[in-house]
Amino acid sequence: MISVKEAIVVEGRYDRIKLKAIVDTPIIDTGGFRVFKDKEKQNLLRKISGERGLLILTDSDSAGFVIRNFLKGIVPEKELKHAYIPQLKGKEKRKAQASKEGFLGVEGVSERVILKAIENSGATVLNVQGHTKRKEIEKGDLYELGLTGRENSAVLRKKLLEKLELPSYLTTNAMLAALNCLYSLEELKETIKELD
Repeated sequence: MISVKEAIVVEGRYDRIKLKAIVDTPIIDTGGFRVFKDKEKQNLLRKISGERGLLILTDSDSAGFVIRNFLKGIVPEKELKHAYIPQLKGKEKRKAQASKEGFLGVEGVSERVILKAIENSGATVLNVQGHTKRKEIEKGDLYELGLTGRENSAVLRKKLLEKLELPSYLTTNAMLAALNCLYSLEELKETIKELD
């Protein structure tokens, strides 16, 4: 597993699941073409790109390039890096048939191919000697702060997402990923104090 500074943007949840086992960084999926109309997701991506940069890793088919080009149009170029997987013929194990163009997507290629694509992208690799990783916000922290598992957790989560200008529909896991992209645990605690 490698650790990179930039958050990685992929097309869908299966891509995100695949990368979680390979790369230690927040991974955000666009929901496919949903990102075109999803202003909240677009704002989230802009916010994260300004904080830590984005690494785009989409499939090597035409849909992947359409999404990649759209993201290039909404995020400043200096905050973007691009990782490309080769066009390999095949079909993902979970699918009954190959994609329209017949290429493997991010979820279908090997870990080695993904790591090589990330290495070639110029991403900022962090697990170098001497680097200390910031402590991430964990689900237990969300519980302790009253954001999950409590009577008024949903109300507090909604207020927090609104204050931080994050998408209102974020699941707990997606909110956790976004928070870890943008804030430390101490910053989160301070923000929650301000909400009370």
